[in-house]
Amino acid sequence: MTAETPKTHNLRIDGSRLWSTLMETARFGATPAGGLNRLTLSEEDRAVRDWFRDACEAAGLEVGTDALGTQFALRRGRDMSRKPIACGSHLDTQPTGGKFDGILGVLAGLEVMRSLNDAGIETEAPLLLVNWTNEEGSRFAPAMMASAAYAGAFTTEEILAKRDAKGVSVGEALDSIGYRGCEAVGAREIGAFVELHIEQGPILEAEGRTIGVVEGGQGIAWFDGTVTGFESHAGTTPMPRRRDAMLGLAEFALAVERVALAHAPTAVATMGEAEIVSPSRNVVPGQIRFTLDLRDPASPVLDAMESALADAAAEIAARRNLAIALTRIWRKEPVPFDPRLVAAVDGAAEGLGLSRRRMVSGAGHDACNLAGCMPAAMIFVPCKDGVSHNEAESATPTDCAAGADVLLHTLVALANAPKA
Repeated sequence: MTAETPKTHNLRIDGSRLWSTLMETARFGATPAGGLNRLTLSEEDRAVRDWFRDACEAAGLEVGTDALGTQFALRRGRDMSRKPIACGSHLDTQPTGGKFDGILGVLAGLEVMRSLNDAGIETEAPLLLVNWTNEEGSRFAPAMMASAAYAGAFTTEEILAKRDAKGVSVGEALDSIGYRGCEAVGAREIGAFVELHIEQGPILEAEGRTIGVVEGGQGIAWFDGTVTGFESHAGTTPMPRRRDAMLGLAEFALAVERVALAHAPTAVATMGEAEIVSPSRNVVPGQIRFTLDLRDPASPVLDAMESALADAAAEIAARRNLAIALTRIWRKEPVPFDPRLVAAVDGAAEGLGLSRRRMVSGAGHDACNLAGCMPAAMIFVPCKDGVSHNEAESATPTDCAAGADVLLHTLVALANAPKA
């Protein structure tokens, strides 16, 4: 794909300005430990959305919002009959999140728009910058719900009805911060989507490479589970007569680890939440609720893991006189990215002289949802020690700028490619 001109070939984003915006937006939801707590549709999220809208309008972009609060910022192209080439990610974070997860993709997209403005460059197709609502899934499940609704996996009504742990619905939360937009979800057409993101893993840093050319995303399955035993007195119930839900959970947790290791090195499994129902220091736990997250790049492996864990749960429950229920609440199949877009990312990195490698995303991203309804691809940059979803999350100004440069040249190549 050779759609660049001499005017764009040597163009680079303003790395200092990108870094400045990353640090500026980090004040919204800042934590004492240096991270961010910016749950989706919270007051902190409202503040950063307001900032983003104002910054996009100052850059001459046309900003709109859909019924799920997703923000779209359009930079007009020479040929407005062409579908826009989009980029972006998300601005919401985990309760103990960092300054880069998702945020880099949105603000790098803004920097691309600003840099093109500075250089006086008009692309053939328009460009679109997107801030997707609730990518993280930490307040409302499932994760990546707005992009999933855009792609048709959920209806708008289904998403609006989802509730957080306090019983607040997505619709109520949108209204509380004033971000239930008037655009119908999915009505805005997109020609292709490219997402820049920190890797959230250790591979690029360990290999000393700057750019990950992402070929696809692995599959994910989420489960809600309960272990049900019988509450009884901690001092008077003999050990052989106990129906201890905690011990059943402990044994099942080890089975989860064992099943994941059986499918090494690609499979991973995580029990990220566990809660004793009606806990008491001197009562044998009668019921525990928990969550389970399974991931692998291959659907058959996800199937095999789920089957093995169902068998393990049944065996543990029968032996310990417990009931273990495991309910799958969401599954996302492995997603291959569009070869043409992957090649465009690879070509942009090569043209910029940046070290790179092909890889699969271990985390779920909005681009993975969108790949089912449009050409999509991703760009990774390293993060320190592979740490993410943590206040210690860190990336260097140099790597962030390099990723934004690859994003810029990828978008220009796609937007200026011959019209299909």
